[in-house]
Amino acid sequence: MTCTCDLGEDSGLNRNVVSPHPTFPAVIRAVFLITLLISGFAFALEPKERGADDWADEVLYFVVLDRFADGDPRNNRDVDIKAKGTFHGGDLLGLTQRLDDLQDLGVTAVWLTPVVKNIDHYVDGVGFPDWGYHGYWADDFHKIDDRFGTEAELKTLVDEAHKRGIKILLDVVYNHAGYGAAYLKQDHANEWFRTGRRQSPCGDDPITQCLSGLPDFKTDNDEVVEYLFKAHLGLAKRVGLDGFRLDTVKHVEHEFWQKHRARADKELGPSFFLLGEVWGGDYKVLDPYFENDEMDAGFDFSFAGNVLGFVNGRGRTIAFSRYLLKRHRVRDGFHLAHYLSSHDVPGFLYQLKGDKTKFKLAAALKFTSAGIPTIYYGEEVGRLGGDWPDNRSDMPWGDRPIPPGKGLPRDEAMYAYYRKLIQIRKQHPVLALGDYQELHTDGELLVFARHAAAGKTVIVAVNRGAEPLEVTVPFPKGLSEGPLKDLLGDAPVASSAAGVQLVVGGQAVQIIARP
Repeated sequence: MTCTCDLGEDSGLNRNVVSPHPTFPAVIRAVFLITLLISGFAFALEPKERGADDWADEVLYFVVLDRFADGDPRNNRDVDIKAKGTFHGGDLLGLTQRLDDLQDLGVTAVWLTPVVKNIDHYVDGVGFPDWGYHGYWADDFHKIDDRFGTEAELKTLVDEAHKRGIKILLDVVYNHAGYGAAYLKQDHANEWFRTGRRQSPCGDDPITQCLSGLPDFKTDNDEVVEYLFKAHLGLAKRVGLDGFRLDTVKHVEHEFWQKHRARADKELGPSFFLLGEVWGGDYKVLDPYFENDEMDAGFDFSFAGNVLGFVNGRGRTIAFSRYLLKRHRVRDGFHLAHYLSSHDVPGFLYQLKGDKTKFKLAAALKFTSAGIPTIYYGEEVGRLGGDWPDNRSDMPWGDRPIPPGKGLPRDEAMYAYYRKLIQIRKQHPVLALGDYQELHTDGELLVFARHAAAGKTVIVAVNRGAEPLEVTVPFPKGLSEGPLKDLLGDAPVASSAAGVQLVVGGQAVQIIARP
């Protein structure tokens, strides 16, 4: 099948595009911003009341299932690990077999790409055969793709994860089906889809456009809504999922998401977690979805770019500090999730030209910032990534005989660093739940504190410059003169009546708390 359409998010095409995809028209955006200004950005409104574990202290690990681990070669079909656009054999059994590794790292939740049956043909509009290995080109939402495994194996994954204290978040798509999906051959296709044909044209706005030329579900059609709800929520109930990662949220009506929340609450309970992908989202863009309780959390697309600029020495330190502060304006009871890399953007380490020292600065900022830190598979062992499709390369397993990434080198020192950062975050919940206090923003050194009224205070110092820096910063809320320790370097930190006396090495991080 040849695609002559525009390329965009979650199509599996044009993944090296960094700039945001189409957003609301200017008039709608203007009205939205005015509304935010009038409401004081809405972050001081009443918090939601839900029975859910709010996931604020989770550490999320994102897996492109096909590229992670092949546990059952018997289900391999259309597999060629040397070709970038084909299936590589990763499956549910392979992920289940690697849960101990994720538990050792400190992961508490796994987000995996869609597992529904995908189209059985490839798209060649990108210069090479490109299959639906990523799971976003569905052919049948009521079936599990046999290349990934079975529903029974999905349930086993969930059960085994729960035994290890790990939650499972499944990626689901409500906006579109795959190119040439079987649905398009049904008599009611024009009532269910916008396809770009004369009988069912695509629109020009985010809701009615056929994203990347994909058949667009008419999610204002009650039959479509019921069909999709039964498919996704029914599967979640049968296998015991903990939540969904909602794909292409801004391309579906708010009314749909409100119905979805109500149905999820009814069938799965208020603890079922909904994490939405609103392309280009930050706390402002996400607030209309939070206002009506359409989802519990959304991705902060601004995080990676701001961190990249900071560790590369671009912009003033105070500007980056104020950015971190603004992230706390998210509405009470809701959360931002943040990552450095994903399947939709170039690898972060690749953008740093392989500079692992800067990458460690960025990782420390990820785990000490507000929101749900998300690890993209393999970054914890130095997987470089790249532009699309290299940002979806195989998980490196080193000398362990785990296909498809057996033999790919791993950075075990990076793994140990990630493991330490996660341990620190778990041992100090204030890093997940505390407020932000700016302590020092001069030159290349950023120092801030995370504090909660009922919790401990933690100081974070990040020196992006090459030279060591010495500075005395005032005590933040919750701290006074007394013994302090750098949790990363396992070394004492001096203090006096004047404040905390910091000596931070070049391109180094300190995370400081009471011993």
